[in-house]
Amino acid sequence: MTTSMLPTDAPSVVAPRPRSADGGLGRYILVRFLLIFPTIFILVTLVFLLMRTIGDPITAAQGGRLTADQLQERIHAAGYDRPVLVQYVEYLGQVFTGNFGNTISDNRPVTEVLLTYGGATLELAFYALIVAFIVGIPLGMLAAYFRDRLPDAVLRIFAILCYATPVFFAGMLLKLVFSVWLGWLPVAGRASTRTELAMQTADVHTGIYLIDAIASGSSAAIGDVLAHAVLPGIALGLLTAGVFLRLVRTNVIGTLSTDYVEAARSRGVSEARLVRKHAYKPALIPIITVIGLQIALLLGGAVLTETTFEWKGLGFQLAAYLAARDFVAVQGIVALLAVIVAVTNFIVDVLAALIDPRVRY
Repeated sequence: MTTSMLPTDAPSVVAPRPRSADGGLGRYILVRFLLIFPTIFILVTLVFLLMRTIGDPITAAQGGRLTADQLQERIHAAGYDRPVLVQYVEYLGQVFTGNFGNTISDNRPVTEVLLTYGGATLELAFYALIVAFIVGIPLGMLAAYFRDRLPDAVLRIFAILCYATPVFFAGMLLKLVFSVWLGWLPVAGRASTRTELAMQTADVHTGIYLIDAIASGSSAAIGDVLAHAVLPGIALGLLTAGVFLRLVRTNVIGTLSTDYVEAARSRGVSEARLVRKHAYKPALIPIITVIGLQIALLLGGAVLTETTFEWKGLGFQLAAYLAARDFVAVQGIVALLAVIVAVTNFIVDVLAALIDPRVRY
């Protein structure tokens, strides 16, 4: 009798089909990959338009050195007297084929400049990230362990000083203390002249001195390269270490207040073990998500760091080309940095999605 009381025309309830985790990850990766192209397009466009607001590159670089007729002749030969839209379309076509033109100040292909000095900047960013991880993550955990006590207050002040101190000032201070006063480390450069000559005889030439020194088989060359990298790596790495310290501290404190940590605490697990075992890994997920933003910060800071330590990378060359008002070279370098930032953000997004499935949805 019970079944006869049910309405025969009741709509059937169909349970929603669970979404495939692999499908969600695949869509997420595809969307993030496709976003690389408009990001690069927008950045390249902005750089091109900003460079054109001050006039043509020939006048900017050679305006005071040539007569009016010579200047006009070079402008016409380079095509800078055409409409900006025509120049822009031609520039985009060149960029997509990997041709960034020739520098005005020294008449070198911009791609050659990028290949010659790009490895140095990537190497410096790598050293800086190592410093940021070594300093920021352990000190952030320590600050969370001593929450609202004296060590926590000291570490928070240290973090503020790290990301508030200008990179060039930190670099000059490090040089003064460790190079001039103590004489422990080299003042500037990427390697000594002897090491550079030794690396030139090796079969491998990547532009990344640490790899080249390892390929040379000389332990003295490896030590010399690392010695030259210490101060620039610390000066640039502390900028990001302060951000990591505050981020780890905040997330570890948040994790320590969750239910499963409270349950472990009620079972008598020590606070140090809770920080080290239970709260450590969840706090690293936000670190991964902000690495992409920090890469952009590191590349921006590399300009001042490389200039301070005469570390001849893209930042050092960018400063030199800006001083020479060689905006063709500036466009090419900034475009490459934009590509590096966009690709790095894509890789970081994928890693974050693999570690934390919540990111995909």
